[in-house]
Amino acid sequence: MKHIGAVQAVVTADEPNREPTAAELDAIELEWPVIRANIELLDAQIITLDRTPTELDQRRIRRARRKVLAARRALANHSTSGSPGVA
Repeated sequence: MKHIGAVQAVVTADEPNREPTAAELDAIELEWPVIRANIELLDAQIITLDRTPTELDQRRIRRARRKVLAARRALANHSTSGSPGVA
């Protein structure tokens, strides 16, 4: 029986315990409101998985969706406002 080995080179980082850089941490912090809003939306949706959504559940989901959209809009506006020369 023939042994089938990997043909491609290893794609993992050289340092398995590498910490995130300052730039990566800044990017995460900038995106954190979007991440938090998505978590709130998922929480609201998970609550309704095993039952019929009540009016309160539906309002909670709508509110969470609006938070996600607002957070995405704020992030997009922040990203474009920091770029000089963008019209």
